Amino acid sequence: MDHGAPEVVLRPPVDVMRPRRADEIPAQGGTPGGYQYSLKLDGFRALAFVLDGGRVFLQSRSRRDLAGEFPEIRAHLRTCLPPGTVLDGELCAYREGRLSFTDLLRSPGDRAQAGVAVSYIAFDLLALPGRDVRALPLRDRWDLLGAALQDVGPPLQRVLATLDEETARGWFRDLRPVGVEGIVAKALDSPYRPGGTWAWKKIRHADTRDAALLGVFGPAERPQALLVQLPDERILKTSPRLTAVQSRQVAELVSGRLGPPTADPDHGLVRMLTGPLLVELRETAGRHGTARFVRVRSEG
Repeated sequence: MDHGAPEVVLRPPVDVMRPRRADEIPAQGGTPGGYQYSLKLDGFRALAFVLDGGRVFLQSRSRRDLAGEFPEIRAHLRTCLPPGTVLDGELCAYREGRLSFTDLLRSPGDRAQAGVAVSYIAFDLLALPGRDVRALPLRDRWDLLGAALQDVGPPLQRVLATLDEETARGWFRDLRPVGVEGIVAKALDSPYRPGGTWAWKKIRHADTRDAALLGVFGPAERPQALLVQLPDERILKTSPRLTAVQSRQVAELVSGRLGPPTADPDHGLVRMLTGPLLVELRETAGRHGTARFVRVRSEG
């Protein structure tokens, strides 16, 4: 498809806007202008840049380009959207009718062989050809996003969203079995600004929680497990062993932040971080209180 040569006004890397964690879905009247409620999906957050020369950059949380790991999404973005378009959204994998975060960690070939579909679910628009729209309120960006994706189909689509508080509460209650993590409530008047903000609130199910990463087990370049502290001050070793992709991601993030190996009386030899990082865990029911590592979190 020939889109001509529109101006690209926004290039990677770009700092993302991040929701703050809340315990309850806020009431629709809780902020001037009201809220939009959207699904919080279990995937990789990524900014999608459609650049000149047919290039696509999928910016991860750590600012890496994920385009090579998701070639089908890269091809779809390049074909369907003009250069200059920048989206914020989530890369999601589907297996047997539910979201499957672990399948995102597999190679493209493995996913294809297993029949795992990947989609890019957009929830915001940062730029159009020749136009940076981040200063516009969310209500306007949402309309522009709908227009930009009007003639585009899967695997690229807008996130499911509503202005109705009761509908959002129903989604929170009913969609957990298919892998929906919770709800994100966003002030409709909010511009897109980098960093954490209370204008966006994330409400996740109770067994998915943030924790402080204190140290790593195993070689610094290939960590095998993590030492974490939960909000209730319990300190646990994550289980099961990190996957190869998780190990590589953690190694990149803790590089230069580790002290020498020390003996922990409860968990064995561990390399402690010079300062904690935020990670997301899933707790497994049981008297031993095991915690499964999901991903490293940006602050907020």
